[in-house]
Amino acid sequence: MELEQRVADLERRLADLEGAQGDAPRLDESDYWALNGLKEKLSEMGAADGGVLYTGSVTLPTGETYVWQMGALTEGLLEDDWSTTAESFGALGHPVRLRLLREILGGRRTAAELAELDEVGTTGQIYHHLHRLTGAGWLHTAGRGRYEVPPARVVPLLVALSTARS
Repeated sequence: MELEQRVADLERRLADLEGAQGDAPRLDESDYWALNGLKEKLSEMGAADGGVLYTGSVTLPTGETYVWQMGALTEGLLEDDWSTTAESFGALGHPVRLRLLREILGGRRTAAELAELDEVGTTGQIYHHLHRLTGAGWLHTAGRGRYEVPPARVVPLLVALSTARS
């Protein structure tokens, strides 16, 4: 009986994990049009080492729409000094900063609006986090004490989040 209970518990946990992955549509081979297009383009360019492409078309809860694409060759990425990206990654490495970014994308744009949220800290702490995100380029001020994710950073931010979840 104990073994049956353990198997039932494992099956329930597996079902919970599968449900936690969300109801996002799954891609099949026919859905790799972007990858196939990248391979074709790289072949035309003679880029034997390959490359990466990230792209997106995003409409935020605020109604703002962003369409963006970036590609890079493997050779250049591997030769670059990766330490120059540490500040950018470091700014994203705090749960409160990620929450602030999510709220800003969702329409809360001022420190006062952000201070109304639970578990984001004092106004001084919020300004510290906003300053860190601004310094790393994930935010900019848009006048009247309003903060925005720069248009060229909206899709890369969502790409970084999606890669961290996989």
